[in-house]
Amino acid sequence: MLGEWLLLALVIGVVFVNGFTDAPNAVTGVVCAGTLPFGMAAAMAAACNVAGLLFAWRYAPRVSDTVRGTADFSAAGERTAAAALCGAMLAVIAFALAAWVFGIPTSESHALLAALSGAALAGGGRVSPGAWASVALGLAVSSLGGLLAGALLGAAVRRLPKGRWMRGVSVVCAAFMALMHGAQDGLKFTAVLAAAFQSGAVRPGGAMLVGGAMAIGTLCGGRRIVEAVGERMVPLDAGSGAASDLAGALLLLAATWTGVPMSTSHTKTCAVLGAGAASGAPVDGRVLGGMILAWAATFPACGAAGWLFARLAA
Repeated sequence: MLGEWLLLALVIGVVFVNGFTDAPNAVTGVVCAGTLPFGMAAAMAAACNVAGLLFAWRYAPRVSDTVRGTADFSAAGERTAAAALCGAMLAVIAFALAAWVFGIPTSESHALLAALSGAALAGGGRVSPGAWASVALGLAVSSLGGLLAGALLGAAVRRLPKGRWMRGVSVVCAAFMALMHGAQDGLKFTAVLAAAFQSGAVRPGGAMLVGGAMAIGTLCGGRRIVEAVGERMVPLDAGSGAASDLAGALLLLAATWTGVPMSTSHTKTCAVLGAGAASGAPVDGRVLGGMILAWAATFPACGAAGWLFARLAA
């Protein structure tokens, strides 16, 4: 019983950190363009995260199935599986907080999947190559698709007449992006809850718990990540911010509907890069290079940490 409560606390801790370090990406455009103050934008993102998760849980839950299939703990004993899952959650929290210190928007989605796989290998579980093929597809779409969609929409927005109406459009697009962040990342973490308590499906209470923890995390912080993406990497105005939000949200909607686990951080950051560059804004190569390095390190670092922490917890 104590192990179950510890695992529950760690899962909620990971969801809180996701809201703290990842969810603010959805409001980068409206904050950096001065359309909304950070506090108001974070509150909007928190509400949309919960709404997006509940909608996806009811109508498009396939991402949860994909995540649960990535690492199978059924061959391990109940105690061993719980210890391995605890190790995976600790690995994700440690990596995400380390990246947050440097203001780097890493992917908790990729950290989660890598840590679960490392923990499964350490705890006698099994890793599914088929599920990881979906992860690889999501990585390609989030990176290349985000850049292309952001650039195309950014170029289109640049041709539109300027006006205050664009600020309203940017708020709507940011809300759409926050909805899809809640749908994608929320489903991943509800899948972990279902695996932790060996339930056959994600229950309504689990979805509400994940949505609430993500919302609280979003309200508590994230300004450092917003500044890194929308001010230091490439400056955004209302138009380019709206273009990046719309591009990222549409890609995440397609991925969620088809059950592909896709990084919201990668998707939004690449869309920001494409939209910002299309608007003629300068790109800071040093900031971008640091992000790419952190993204490349996520899989091996979190996989190894998940394996190590699972071993220590066993």
